[in-house]
Amino acid sequence: MQATLFRALSEPSRLDIVELLRTRPYPVGEIAEALDLRQPQVSKHLKVLSEAGFVEVEPRARQRIYHLHAEPFERITRWVDSFERLWEVRLDSLGDYLETIAPEEGPS
Repeated sequence: MQATLFRALSEPSRLDIVELLRTRPYPVGEIAEALDLRQPQVSKHLKVLSEAGFVEVEPRARQRIYHLHAEPFERITRWVDSFERLWEVRLDSLGDYLETIAPEEGPS
């Protein structure tokens, strides 16, 4: 699951597209213009992002408007959060251990 998501974001142009779409929905032509890419390249990257679930397309008249889909970002957040909890437990254990080996301070 995560490998597909991270693979889709690992290409710099696709990451740039996600960053751009974070600001608002865009048609493919405006994405190409904003990122100085050819439209076929952008379409190829949008296909990969769509297959991974990062973008959705909405037809409007003669344009196809792309926007971000929240679900894969939520999955990444849950995955990253699982590591945060792991490290909190480990750091708490380290803190407990350090308190057991610390010399007691007394009046000198």
